[in-house]
Amino acid sequence: MSSEATRQLALDFASQIAPAGCIDIRRFFGGSALVRNGAQLGFVMKGTLYLRVDAAMRAEFEEDGSEPFSYRAAGREVTVHRYYAVPAHVIDDPALLHSYAERALHATSTPGHRLADTLQAATTSD
Repeated sequence: MSSEATRQLALDFASQIAPAGCIDIRRFFGGSALVRNGAQLGFVMKGTLYLRVDAAMRAEFEEDGSEPFSYRAAGREVTVHRYYAVPAHVIDDPALLHSYAERALHATSTPGHRLADTLQAATTSD
């Protein structure tokens, strides 16, 4: 999948998650990151949407058969357990996708870093 196609897919997901204007799409290695208030809540890589998970979301995604993001580096497989592929039934249900995206946004919060309560829009930035 080309970088432009990946970017467009990220924009499509962002527009399903929130009205236009508050999710930034940024370059992210070979994909596109979905960023809200400076916090990366997910990304699109090779045609797959990954969302940041907390322990509860991880368990739900694993129960649905989803796997964490992984890649090969220096001849070994690296697994990133903070991001999981979004199950197809979630992508197919706009309300459920929005709910999971909000949960992913809250999973990114750290002490001293306030996040908006809701997702409102989709924009692009480089």
